[in-house]
Amino acid sequence: MITEIPAQKLDTEQFIATKVAEIREAVGSGTAINALSGGVDSSAVTMLGHRALGDRLRTVLVENGLMRQGEPEQVVKFFHDLGVPVEVVDARDEFFSALQGLTDPEEKREAITQTFYRHVFGRLVKTSGAKCLLQGTILTDVDETVAGIKRQHNVFEQLGIDPQEAFGYRILEPLIQLRKDGVRKVGKALGLPSALFDRIPFPGPALAARVIGEATPQRIATVRAANAVVERLLKGTGAFQYMAILHEDRVTGMRDGKRDFGCQIEVRCWDSVDARTATPTRLSFDVLQNLADQILRDTPGVVSVTYNIASKPPSTIEAV
Repeated sequence: MITEIPAQKLDTEQFIATKVAEIREAVGSGTAINALSGGVDSSAVTMLGHRALGDRLRTVLVENGLMRQGEPEQVVKFFHDLGVPVEVVDARDEFFSALQGLTDPEEKREAITQTFYRHVFGRLVKTSGAKCLLQGTILTDVDETVAGIKRQHNVFEQLGIDPQEAFGYRILEPLIQLRKDGVRKVGKALGLPSALFDRIPFPGPALAARVIGEATPQRIATVRAANAVVERLLKGTGAFQYMAILHEDRVTGMRDGKRDFGCQIEVRCWDSVDARTATPTRLSFDVLQNLADQILRDTPGVVSVTYNIASKPPSTIEAV
C-alpha cells in the first residue's frame, strides 16, 4: 500500500532529504542509470538522483522516435545548463519495429514497455554494471494501472511483476507517493527552471499514445506536426494539458473542388489539478478556428480537425 503525500501537506525540503538518503542507501557505492524523458516527473527524479549520486548517476534519454518536435535537443540543453550530462541513445528502429502491425492500445503499451525496459535499458544496465534504474513513476500512474483503466508502461510491482526477476535490475521510484501537483513543487524546490517543472504532462509511450491505430513513422510524423501547432497556440491558456490525437481511419475531404481522403486530428485541452479528473477547457470559437486553420496548413494530409468535449471520467486525458 502506497501512502500518498498530498501536495498541500508536502514539505519539499524534508521530502528531498529523505529521498536523497534512500537513493544513496539503495545504490550504495555503485552506480545507477536514470531514465530521462524531459517530462516533469523524470526531470524531478533526475535532479534527485544527481543530488544523491553526482557523477555516479548515468542519465540516459532514449530517442525512441516518438518524442515531440525538437524535444531531445531541448532536454539535453536544459540539463547541460543545470550541470547534468545526458547521454542520448538512438533506439528508433527498435521501437518502430516493436510497434509494427499493432493497433490495440494495450499491445502497443506493452511493446513499448518491453522495448524500453527489457531491451534498451536491459542492455545499458548490463553493460554499465549498474544495479538500479531511477524513474519517475507517480501515484496516478499506479492508480490507473491497478484499476485497469490503462496499463502505464512504468508500473510493475503493483501488478506483481518483480523488475529484478523480469529485467535483471531494481527500479527506484522516488516520486511514487506524489501526484502531479506535488511533483511540480518538488521540481521547483530542486532548482528546475519553470520551463521544466511547469511543463505540461507528456505520457510515457510518448506520441504513440496520441495515434489511434498503428504507430508508424509516417503517422507519428503527422501527429508530431499537429501537436506542435496545438502546444504553440494553447501555451498561454493556463490549461493543465493539451494535445493533438491522430484518428485511425481516413475521412472524406475536398481540395481544389475534388474529393480528398485524408487524416482527422482531434484536439484535446484539459483543466485539471492532479490528472485524476479533468474537464475540457472552454476555448473560444476563434481559438478553435485558428487551431484548425493552422493544423490544416502545417500538417500534410489532414482534412478534418475536431475538439473533444468529454470530461474525465468517462474519457481519459490521453486517447490511447
